[in-house]
Amino acid sequence: MTLTFEVDPAVDRTLRDGVLSLWADVSNAGGAVGFVPPVTPEEIRPALLRHLVAMAEGGTRLLVGRDEDGEVAATAFFTFNTHPLMTHWVWLYTVMVHPRHQGKGYGAELMAAVEHTARTAEGFEAVEAIRLTCRGGTGVDAFYARSGYKEVGRVPDAIRVAPGDDRDDIVMLLPLR
Repeated sequence: MTLTFEVDPAVDRTLRDGVLSLWADVSNAGGAVGFVPPVTPEEIRPALLRHLVAMAEGGTRLLVGRDEDGEVAATAFFTFNTHPLMTHWVWLYTVMVHPRHQGKGYGAELMAAVEHTARTAEGFEAVEAIRLTCRGGTGVDAFYARSGYKEVGRVPDAIRVAPGDDRDDIVMLLPLR
């Protein structure tokens, strides 16, 4: 089994609900995607709407992975830089694979699809690198390293998960050229 990937899928209710459900399920399973469990889809909705507005404005693009049933199983949002000195790299946000698919290799498939998109998709011609941040203490930095990303910075204790539980904000980069 593998995922089927699509860049810039049509945004309709099914896609919105699928991404929202994925985001809530990933968050509630302990995934470091901007929220701390327990969280409801309604609490996540404003963050998703910000992504969707940025997509409509052309500054953000969505890569979605669907499972064999056509359900949203994975996502990654690319955000282009508007600063004229930084247009040669993109941010990668909200990288998620549904918890029910953990251990199937879908995370590696998603990261390969991210890299392929940044190297080949229309509109990415000037992109020379992908930059992301991740929460320390989760082990996800090792996952990104296996996909070719290098740690290029770390801000100690920048993320407060809970009182007394501060985590490093790790900056990682994948050069494409």
